Amino acid sequence: MYQKRQKVPKRWPIHRKGTAYVVKANFNPQRGVPVLIILRDILKLTQTRKELKKAINSKNILLNNKVLMDEKNTALLFDIITIVPSKKNYRVELSEKGKFEIKEIKDTGSNKKIAKIINKKILKGKKIQLNLSDGRNFLSDIKCNVNDSVSINLKDRKIEKCLPLKEKAKAIVFRGKHAGKNGVIKELDIKKKIVKLDVDEKEVNVLIKQLMVLE
Repeated sequence: MYQKRQKVPKRWPIHRKGTAYVVKANFNPQRGVPVLIILRDILKLTQTRKELKKAINSKNILLNNKVLMDEKNTALLFDIITIVPSKKNYRVELSEKGKFEIKEIKDTGSNKKIAKIINKKILKGKKIQLNLSDGRNFLSDIKCNVNDSVSINLKDRKIEKCLPLKEKAKAIVFRGKHAGKNGVIKELDIKKKIVKLDVDEKEVNVLIKQLMVLE
């Protein structure tokens, strides 16, 4: 599937001039960028789609420590792409202007990512399933609430710890007019579902649903 280049989300860091069409994200395009766009158009690590498909077929590309099967797969916020032959790792982040940016990271950080808890379900046997912002779900005994974040060990595919939504916690705004802003939660109003975030000594009000707690 393709889409017109002029209609791609503004938060995708690609040139508006070029081929008329680009690959369409197979997930919410506001939440991430297709791996093809990242490796070919942003990082320039491959020249053509055919070249990337060859690398994928050779199992040379990992997404969150799993072999990538489709170049159209969307890399979401804090997802990690690994190039096996070069042993290089790249993480999807947000710039201060709210655009996605791809940063190379050290190998020591390639087995961990953060995601937000969207909701919880109680299954048979009173097991608790945590459904996360990146589409994953985990059965976990860890004590966490909706809107908290979790640190995931990508190698073991387990939740390592909970990152509670609370005052003095570090957080990033991932959507809305303040997208890309990092700061510390100064006040938390659960009833109004709003937090007051201290960003570079300035206070901004952000909806909880637009915020993700960081380590």
